[in-house]
Amino acid sequence: MNNTAVDQPSTIVTAGIVGQAVGDALGVPVEFQSRESLDRNPVIGMRSGGSHDQPAATWSDDSSLVFCLADSICETGVNYKDQAARFIGWLLRAEWTPHGDIFDVGNATREAILRLDAGVEPTQAGPTGEFSCGNGSLMRILPIALYLAYANRNERIEIAMNCSRLTHGHIRCQLACALFVEIAAGLARGGSIATSLAVAQATLQPLVDAQEEAEVLHFSRLLSPEIGDLDRSDISRSGYVIHCLESSLWCSLNAGSYSEGVLAAVNLGEDTDTTGAVAGALLSLIYGVDGIPNDWKESLARKKDVCELSHRFEIACRKRWELDK
Repeated sequence: MNNTAVDQPSTIVTAGIVGQAVGDALGVPVEFQSRESLDRNPVIGMRSGGSHDQPAATWSDDSSLVFCLADSICETGVNYKDQAARFIGWLLRAEWTPHGDIFDVGNATREAILRLDAGVEPTQAGPTGEFSCGNGSLMRILPIALYLAYANRNERIEIAMNCSRLTHGHIRCQLACALFVEIAAGLARGGSIATSLAVAQATLQPLVDAQEEAEVLHFSRLLSPEIGDLDRSDISRSGYVIHCLESSLWCSLNAGSYSEGVLAAVNLGEDTDTTGAVAGALLSLIYGVDGIPNDWKESLARKKDVCELSHRFEIACRKRWELDK
């Protein structure tokens, strides 16, 4: 199995942006379905209808917020106030939606964006309670990994954690975003999934260890070299940020192709769109844009707009990479 990133830097950005959206769209119709139901009738391609009664290849808030963040970076670099403004535009005016309407918004995300609209400082808007540890910041953090792939590691981690705080302020969400960003940045630089994961784990371990013991325990599997060896029955599929990252990593480590991995992620059940999106982001960085089935790419909602944004974001990333190398 070839688990080394196959795209040249000029296309890896497009791979990531498109790959996460495709994974998201595969999961939208079956969100909330149980693993047992999907074992009987697994997702094998794009479907219409389903949980949200959407056309086939419709992406959700996961991709909307990725697109908002990438668009913001294209125009202003890393600017939390501009990110906040675009998130507000999405929630209140349906900007960067697949069909002009909003569906399936997480509670913490909605609460935080309404706080942003009320004028709360961006990095103070995300709820910090134990029950606000969903995957709503993890699902949108990919553009930070791509844009800052060659930046100073400490800067990249700080920005990833700050970016999480716009909607999810709990330290667990911040650290999960930082871990994902370090893995994805390693893949974007051409590393294998095994090496990128090992380096990211070693980087995050001291930051996790600095937290209270109860918090450290939440990351025990994510920071273990054996995470890929877990049985499918041990992999949870909820919207909890730790479960989402664990399942996405597990699928990425055990897949032999983009399609195998992303379908495995979606068919875990429950929070299928976000697990598909996060796994799809990692898998597309491993297998490249050509590894994503053409019919899935071609059918994607607002394909032309997504491709145009991906192109602009590639240009922004390359300019930043030249400064950081």
